[in-house]
Amino acid sequence: MTALRETRPDLVFLDVQMPEMDGFAVVREVGPEQMPAVVFVTAHDRFALQAFEVNALDYLLKPVTRERFSRTLERAKARLRSRPAGEESREESRKILSLLETLASPRRVVQRLAVRSAGKTSFVDLADVDWIEAAENYVRLHCGKSSHLVLVPLSTLEKSLDPETFVRIHRSIVVNAGHIQELEPVAHGEYVVTLPGGVRVRSGRSYHETLKALASNPF
Repeated sequence: MTALRETRPDLVFLDVQMPEMDGFAVVREVGPEQMPAVVFVTAHDRFALQAFEVNALDYLLKPVTRERFSRTLERAKARLRSRPAGEESREESRKILSLLETLASPRRVVQRLAVRSAGKTSFVDLADVDWIEAAENYVRLHCGKSSHLVLVPLSTLEKSLDPETFVRIHRSIVVNAGHIQELEPVAHGEYVVTLPGGVRVRSGRSYHETLKALASNPF
């Protein structure tokens, strides 16, 4: 942190999770408005990836490939050339702090959902769900050959799902990562995801890095 204050670099690569002081603590200590442009580094933290995407901040997923590093560095250079000033810069700093606060906050993870149908309430264990599909203000839970409709928007439900189990692959689709049987890359950075029973769903192109991380081994 002393080096950040004294040298005032244009760009810093900041690990979200470090042994003594995490990225959240670094930003709080230095001050979000004093932070340079930040590229966050994380190891297979799917929730972090979703947060980065929502806040339009860049990240590097460990292990870092040369290709990914080069693309990130080029984007960072372009960002620095057109870096906002004044109130826009302060708003960007607030986004950084908001992001890290989100990552540092504990999450309430839902284990099962109540499903109401024909005057009865039954319960679905989320561990049995293969994938979840948005249906306007509802979600449809797909469990093998059966499906269940629940009155909750996908964006709201996703906040209570275990990020180590469920991953969004499309703006209207969340899948149980443990139930994925095959990943097939197709055009434009998209993937065809095969689930139990031969069900095939297609990812959105903006989720390419998320699927690419799923397709790799964690070592």
